[in-house]
Amino acid sequence: MGKRDELIAKYADDLKNKCNMTPDMDLLTKVTIGCGPAIYNADASTVAGSQPQELETVKKNFLMKKLGLPDGPNLMEAINSAIETYGRSERNKYRAVIYYMLVKTFGKESVYA
Repeated sequence: MGKRDELIAKYADDLKNKCNMTPDMDLLTKVTIGCGPAIYNADASTVAGSQPQELETVKKNFLMKKLGLPDGPNLMEAINSAIETYGRSERNKYRAVIYYMLVKTFGKESVYA
């Protein structure tokens, strides 16, 4: 089992146990691969839910650029909702897990087809 497979298993575990979701493993794998080398960097692999500039980056680079969504208040609401689902007090909010939840929220699975 490679490092990426171990991380995907960890993300799936977080989705099941912390977010109360049953992960679509195929989609989770694609979202994780889409995060690129960031998943191997301790700082880049997580989302700082309490930093407005970090949330803005998720909105601009992921929701608008990657998923092609138009800007609007619903984007930040969805990000905050994903962070609430994960648990604000959760120290490590993994980027791949947050992105996975956002893909599901907006029904943008086709981006990873």
